[in-house]
Amino acid sequence: MLGITHLRHIGLICPDIEEQASFYENVWGLDRVPETEGDTVYFRGAGSEHHILSVHPGERRGLHHIAFGMVDKNAVDRAAEILVSKGVRIIQDPDYLDEAGKGYGLRFLDPENRCIELSAWVETNIQEWKKKNVDPIKLNHVVMNTTDLDMITDFYTNVVGFKVTDWSEHQMVFLRCNKKHHSLAFNQDIHASVNHIAYEVNSVDELMRGISNVRKAGYQEIWGPGRHGPGNNIFCYFQDPSGFVMEYTCYLETIEDEAEWKARVWKRVPHLMDQWGIAGPPKPETRKKMQGEADSGWASELVSSPK
Repeated sequence: MLGITHLRHIGLICPDIEEQASFYENVWGLDRVPETEGDTVYFRGAGSEHHILSVHPGERRGLHHIAFGMVDKNAVDRAAEILVSKGVRIIQDPDYLDEAGKGYGLRFLDPENRCIELSAWVETNIQEWKKKNVDPIKLNHVVMNTTDLDMITDFYTNVVGFKVTDWSEHQMVFLRCNKKHHSLAFNQDIHASVNHIAYEVNSVDELMRGISNVRKAGYQEIWGPGRHGPGNNIFCYFQDPSGFVMEYTCYLETIEDEAEWKARVWKRVPHLMDQWGIAGPPKPETRKKMQGEADSGWASELVSSPK
């Protein structure tokens, strides 16, 4: 197993960088990081990660990369050896990173050409946090759409080292890399794409204030507020200017006894999609937004053969 410790950040490709950046800074509650790399814009949360979101220019929206943490340089080097031995496509060999936050890491492509970064020794953001009425702390989880749920589950468990926490029938799988219920999940759909990105806040009070902020900016929630069955977390979903679906969430379940945990299979019924019975299941138009645009992976043509 690769030894992943936690979810660090996500990079998104967006056609209109400034509109997207303005939303996350002025509405969603993140702080823009002064460092830049070309036209890329970075955002931090109230936690210790250098950044939790990066926005990259591109003609069509899509995933740029998902970054996960590792303990140290040796862990990254060992992960590279394991990935190569399993025939995984490495697109950036282990080295010191030139992105904001630096660190030491590598990048590889999963079977559906998602770019995944593994990194250690990333700088901690020491800038003073600009206190707001909503302070997103970190990325709580990301959910991706897949064309083959069994295949992608096998890859992320048997190659990358995630563990299956729960299933939503045979439609979704929830994967963990630490004691949190899930940091990554996959939803069966017609193409690979970003389903949604969840930002963690401290309390339900902050979540509700976040809803108010987004409404005042002229946006409307597309699902929620409510409380999920799998993960037991409180949620509310929105759509950003580029069309990505994002979520405020809090109180995600923690797996206290790893040895005794057995994955559950949740029925896809309204009272388990929202235990409060307020939001109910997502409407067809919400599911369409979560389906996103087909994403073949920007880095698929940069592939180097395993060494």
